[in-house]
Amino acid sequence: MSFQIHALPAEPFTKYFGLSAGQLAERGAQLHIVTESPGTPCRVSLADAEVGETVVLLSYEHQPNNTPYRATHAIFERKDAVQAMPDVNTIPEVLASRLLSIRGFDATHNMRVADVVDGVDLAAALDGMFATAGVDYIHIHNAKQGCFAAHVTRA
Repeated sequence: MSFQIHALPAEPFTKYFGLSAGQLAERGAQLHIVTESPGTPCRVSLADAEVGETVVLLSYEHQPNNTPYRATHAIFERKDAVQAMPDVNTIPEVLASRLLSIRGFDATHNMRVADVVDGVDLAAALDGMFATAGVDYIHIHNAKQGCFAAHVTRA
């Protein structure tokens, strides 16, 4: 089964890079300079930020629907990131190189199935999850930190 991984759009995050530390704190966000790579995965570029790059760390509502699964978690975004547009059935390295949690949701935004997979096995795991009755879309999370990584739909 074909799948499409979707990165977050850059536009909602660009405003953070022009804010003062106080303004960022009011919004629960922080700017950081990356000191090691890999380790700071950007949800817009779907790539790890490089040493010396500026990133914003903020809480992101990745599951905004009014269900028991409504959720937010911390994510990183790179300054001047360009939204990634992965090809159909393509797994970006930032996902392939990590232990991942995948969660399948139905059309009413309720979780139907979940699993933990090594990123190198993600394509097969996504295919299997989309074969599960009722799964409409999938969220990928970094398993260790729990943070949202990407949204997946059928292609």
